[in-house]
Amino acid sequence: MTRGFSSPAAAGLWQACDTLLLDMDGTLLDLSFDNWFWREAVPRWLARSSGIALADAREQVLAHYALKQGSLDWYCLDYWTGALSLDLRALKEACSHRIRYLPGARDFLGAARAAGKRLVLVTNAHADSLAIKDGVTGLGQSLDVCLSSHTLGLPKEAAAFWPRLQARLGFDPRRTLFVDDSQPVLAAAAAFGLAGVVAISRPDSHLPAKPAGAFMSVEGVAGLLPGPVSAALAPGALAAAASATTTAALATAGPGATGEA
Repeated sequence: MTRGFSSPAAAGLWQACDTLLLDMDGTLLDLSFDNWFWREAVPRWLARSSGIALADAREQVLAHYALKQGSLDWYCLDYWTGALSLDLRALKEACSHRIRYLPGARDFLGAARAAGKRLVLVTNAHADSLAIKDGVTGLGQSLDVCLSSHTLGLPKEAAAFWPRLQARLGFDPRRTLFVDDSQPVLAAAAAFGLAGVVAISRPDSHLPAKPAGAFMSVEGVAGLLPGPVSAALAPGALAAAASATTTAALATAGPGATGEA
């Protein structure tokens, strides 16, 4: 069966890009693991270790999460290990059997590799979390580069992250497509000047798709896969394919937009 694009805009983005910057959790890997780990398992472990009621532990943990959201600490396994007095790396390894690819993600990576795309993982996940997930999934074998934002000292939501990333990787923003499930992260990437940004609307396979945000969206990365490509587009075509959604997104997201990555 011939595979079609999810939209003409998706076709333009795929054909015009030579570099794919890909988020990990909620884009390639199922966010259901992280949602369960941080919202359900961590409060239970904290309640058990501290001798407090589960409801109190959950309230305490979620309030602390909210204080750190959008900062590098929010994603930092070392920070939360210290703050909660829990060996979170060991606990994450103990339940790593729950880690899964999102539907279609493996096929997407294989197709992108076959098409000659440069594949770069750009994640806010701590290096230890990345190592655990790579150990379970073998994700790194499908990618040219795996980079944690901790290496650059800033989360992807930060405007200053993107010039640092470009300096490190040397990508051409006109021919680069970025895929993520976080609207604030996508807004930062678009503001930097990436020609193509795409949102994942169903990062957690156990939950329904999220309402459409400011950016062009697909339910999963497989929605970006093409059928036979007849001709490559010129370098400016990626910007043309994405310009309308990018302009609208920057107008509506605003500097105070928040969300989960």
